[in-house]
Formats: sequence, structure tokens, C-alpha cells
Amino acid sequence: MLTDIDSFYLSQKEPLKSTFLILRDIILSLNTNISNSLKYKMPFFCYKGKMLCYFWVDKKTKEPYIGVVKGKYIEHQLLESGNRSHIKIFRINPNKDIDIKNIKLILNKALSLY
Repeated sequence: MLTDIDSFYLSQKEPLKSTFLILRDIILSLNTNISNSLKYKMPFFCYKGKMLCYFWVDKKTKEPYIGVVKGKYIEHQLLESGNRSHIKIFRINPNKDIDIKNIKLILNKALSLY
């Protein structure tokens, strides 16, 4: 039987499905204390029970992004705050190679805040 989070990933259309699955594996590989579950109808990643980041899709561009919960404390040229006060986002182009190096750099900075 599929869990809610598994159903979320499997219900996505390509290239979102593959992008989210690869990103999930990258994030979970950062630390054994990171877990993945569905909250607010989106995939959330928690570190020791505290919200770390999530996946969502921009309504205008239709491209996925990683929302970094404590993003306001992280300075990185690829993070955007837009009109958000705490969260910054890292945009992903699902039709290009994923920038694994910068994703790991940003999320390791986020992990250091906990």
C-alpha cells in the first residue's frame, strides 16, 4: 500500500516526477536525521522533527522549487526571497541538469542552523 507521500510523487507528470524523486534522494542523503512526509499537500523534509525545506511548483513558470524554511538566515546568490519574509526558494529547471553542488551547499547551511 502506498503512503500519501509516495502517492504524491507518483501522481506527478514528467519531468516533475523525476525531478522531485531525484531531489528527494539528494536531500535524504544529506543526513540520516532528515525525514520526508506530506504536509499541507506538499512534500516536506524535516530535520529531527523540525521543518527544513519543501517542494512546490511556481504557479506562473510551472517550474519546481525548493523552499528553504530558514532561508532568511542564508545568503546565497541562487536563493530568492521574493515577497516572503522567512522562506527563500531555490528554483529548479526540470529540463536541465540539477545543480546538486549548490543544493547541498544551501541545505547544509540550513542544517547548521538547527
